[in-house]
Amino acid sequence: MNLNKKYIKENIKTIIYALLIAIFIRSFFFQPFYIPSSSMEPNLLVGDRLFVTKYTYGYSKHSFPFSPNLFNGRIIFNKPERGDVVVFKTPTDNRTDYIKRLIGLPGDTIQFINGEIYLNDNQILKTKINTSNKIYCGNMILETRTYEEKLPNGVIYRTVYHKNNSFQNSDKFKVPENHYFFLGDNRDCSKDSRYLGSVGYVNKDNLVGKARIIFFSSDYREGSIFMFWKWKKTLRLNRFLKIIK
Repeated sequence: MNLNKKYIKENIKTIIYALLIAIFIRSFFFQPFYIPSSSMEPNLLVGDRLFVTKYTYGYSKHSFPFSPNLFNGRIIFNKPERGDVVVFKTPTDNRTDYIKRLIGLPGDTIQFINGEIYLNDNQILKTKINTSNKIYCGNMILETRTYEEKLPNGVIYRTVYHKNNSFQNSDKFKVPENHYFFLGDNRDCSKDSRYLGSVGYVNKDNLVGKARIIFFSSDYREGSIFMFWKWKKTLRLNRFLKIIK
């Protein structure tokens, strides 16, 4: 074998090994995700890149690239907790990744009454911390109020509501067995479990992992990350290595 052929062969082997290691890490430990929408503002912004831990809730076919039918159900299952920020496959196509906050567990009831959330007939504590704020909804800017919500297990996080509170009232949502109910933190700009025809209740097998840390963030509205002369405006350095709550 001449040197050129040996060089090519060794490089191909190196690439294959690197791909196998990357697939192994991505499937069993950590997977990077990019935030493409404003449905989780103010906690997650468009342009945030984050790591999701795959082992937190155990493994299903959706833990692996392209969701192969390797086995049914979920193995080494650990129950998610209220308030977790979770990546899951949408039930409508079992392919699209969504990221939302877990509010309802199996057997729970959730209802909106006059813009307030009731979990198992008890109102979720909501404290106003900002009476006027501007939050994106796609390319639009909404005038919102910012609140801190506290779940029964003590988890506290920030949410925003449009000043007109467009989602005022609903019927009771009854979470089925082995399913979960998710909401976006940007309440009036989120397609989530309230919309049964598009997202609805999420089966435990559709859980991909728990969002843990933002490792990189850039504001595409200020320019591309390849435009280094704009990095001062583009890069959100204060969000690098930020723990997700």
